[in-house]
Amino acid sequence: MRGAGVLLALLALLALLPVRAPAGTARRSGRSRSVSQVCVEKSLIFRSNTPYPTDIIAVPGGHDLFCVQLNDSKLNYFQQPQDIKESDFMKFLEKYGRHSFIAPSQVQPSFSAFYRAGDPILIYFDSSSVLSTLRQPVKMGASGLCVDGNPAGFLDSKSTSCTRIFANLSKSCMTDPALDAASYYRDFTVLKVPVSGTIVQSMKVNVTAVAPPGAPHMRDNTCTNVVSEVIYEIEYSGTSGIQSVSVRFKVSNISGNLGSSLQQHFTLHFWTKTLSHMLPRSGNPGYITGAPLLIANSGAMQHMSILRSESDGGCSQFLRHTVQFGRNMRTGCNLSLSPLLEESNCSYIQQKLYKAFQGNRAEDLAITGSAHSTQTEEWTTILVQNCSVQAANCTSCCLVPVILEIQILWAKVGLLSNPQAQILGARYFYQCQPLKFLSAHTVPVTTVVTFTDMTDWPEPPRGQPQRHWKLPFDIFFPFKVALNLESSYRVDLAGYFLFILIMSSILCF
Repeated sequence: MRGAGVLLALLALLALLPVRAPAGTARRSGRSRSVSQVCVEKSLIFRSNTPYPTDIIAVPGGHDLFCVQLNDSKLNYFQQPQDIKESDFMKFLEKYGRHSFIAPSQVQPSFSAFYRAGDPILIYFDSSSVLSTLRQPVKMGASGLCVDGNPAGFLDSKSTSCTRIFANLSKSCMTDPALDAASYYRDFTVLKVPVSGTIVQSMKVNVTAVAPPGAPHMRDNTCTNVVSEVIYEIEYSGTSGIQSVSVRFKVSNISGNLGSSLQQHFTLHFWTKTLSHMLPRSGNPGYITGAPLLIANSGAMQHMSILRSESDGGCSQFLRHTVQFGRNMRTGCNLSLSPLLEESNCSYIQQKLYKAFQGNRAEDLAITGSAHSTQTEEWTTILVQNCSVQAANCTSCCLVPVILEIQILWAKVGLLSNPQAQILGARYFYQCQPLKFLSAHTVPVTTVVTFTDMTDWPEPPRGQPQRHWKLPFDIFFPFKVALNLESSYRVDLAGYFLFILIMSSILCF
């Protein structure tokens, strides 16, 4: 019997041969353990590849036995446990005074002194003294269902989306924490840096909710105030760790009860307050095409940015497009207005839209890509043309900006061999339209960036004058000069031709 057929042949032999003995029975003090084996003569077995444990038992005066240990539910089962009396407890304790079972290690994992890119962000629950990680749900499989165990990575700014399906919406509406905005910021704090020891108050950062919605509740077979989008904005400062955390929500309503679904979006955005002297240059000295435009507000240098749309067409609260030198841009999105705004507060709505358009407020624009914040001659003031306060002939309307056109004039200056791009001027030009308070919940806005080249190229320089020698070097020189038709040689050509005629007449005679 060879190879994979050994086990089948073994079973066939077991059916023909008598069982010699249930060998392998072991006994120990206070308990018994029965081992069930089936044995045959070893001479019948040449090779074994069975998955069952095997053993060779020597039989005095006979043939050795080849035994196969079969699966048995009674293996290692304590059939006769020994009773321990109170008088015997101390005796056994001295003899077996050690742990019978070793629990899994409860030692806290070691952390580095600061967060590294990609590290999980630690959070701490004060009520239960539990250390956990900040989660960013992701989708799994072709259905895209939400998986809540995915940790958010430090400095990993990204957006994810997934789907949640509810078998019983009326029950999930009130009990599912994924639908309640409070579960994303309440009852826990974020740790500034990883902590391996005692967590003190100075290491904790509270999560601030921006205009948090109320708790979900059922109304006429509809679950209202359901979280559809969560946006975390996390400020960090190098190895000092996380400085602040804010969260913003978008809510929606879900109708129906059986088989209802919800598409949720989750965004993490990391940012830092960059010092002016640390901001990388956009050219030296002139701007490089594709480099970010440098702006300044009260001496603080930043990059110019414009609104950016999200997957649903809405304007992102934190993510923005960086304006790059020499590249025209056009973006559009829907800006949401808070339903709590007073209908008559036109000025407030205008300022909200202006702030959304500008992002980081810009007062000055760097003329060159290597402008220094302290050199005022290297900056130019941005001209701004706003809208009027109130719309004419409309008592319930307000003129609000809906289009921002950033117009930038630039030119190349310096040597023709190495011209440098410099900005001549810039303007924020707003286009407005009336907005009715009672019917407006979102406002479609558009941002346009145009670069206009104002370079005035000079005339190219003329070439250096060439010398023309008049003395002949060979006999063919007069003919070469005549073919060039140069006016400066006309008088000399007449003499040359007369000389040739005289010589010809002499030679002929």
